[in-house]
Amino acid sequence: MNFNKDSIQRRDFLRMGTASLLGLSGATSILGRINPAHAAELETDPVLDPNAALRRLLDGNQRFMQHHPQYPDQSQARVQAVAQAQHPFATVLSCADSRVPAELIFDQGIGNIFDVRIAGNIATPEALGSIEYAVVLLGTPLLMVLGHERCGAVTAAVQNEALPGEIGSFVKAILPAVERVKGKSGDMVENAVVANVHYQIDQLKRSPLLMERVKSGKLKIVGGRYDLDSGRVTTVI
Repeated sequence: MNFNKDSIQRRDFLRMGTASLLGLSGATSILGRINPAHAAELETDPVLDPNAALRRLLDGNQRFMQHHPQYPDQSQARVQAVAQAQHPFATVLSCADSRVPAELIFDQGIGNIFDVRIAGNIATPEALGSIEYAVVLLGTPLLMVLGHERCGAVTAAVQNEALPGEIGSFVKAILPAVERVKGKSGDMVENAVVANVHYQIDQLKRSPLLMERVKSGKLKIVGGRYDLDSGRVTTVI
């Protein structure tokens, strides 16, 4: 992919068309099949700066945790409004765990969050590509890497034992985070959960596309930890 660093703006992208921006001959990729006419403008959502996007996400988690959800943007009208285009205000890289559905724990609706879910919330090339798509082409101002309490993937990396099939394929990507917390006091798995969030953020920051947006102030990258017992999401630094 050949992105011009001075011209990666969502509206410019939509005007030029996906295939021309990416330089893909024949427009054979999935991105090349997007119809820019349908993605031109959708004014159903306000354009948020990164800090406002983070507040919106955490405010939604407060509602969820306190059992006062609003269930926003889940009507049939919303379904129709975003049918031809999406402008999510946040991208969340989270664990593929049935107890951590982003729209529910952040009390959001259809088209609000661009979900990337994979065991251990690891930044694989495929996950990174999905995130770059959301940040650069859809313009999400916030990227959160969300780990969670008692994560099975992190536990498997801590134990580092053989697993059947491809179940353990994510362990290698988490092991560097485990190394960071060896010898530290406290619960090894819980320490590794937070360390893994930091480590995966470090991997994402190797992306020139993401870092360009960070440096320009158009993107904020944060870490989060979800507490399975309380439902609370806390930012991790």
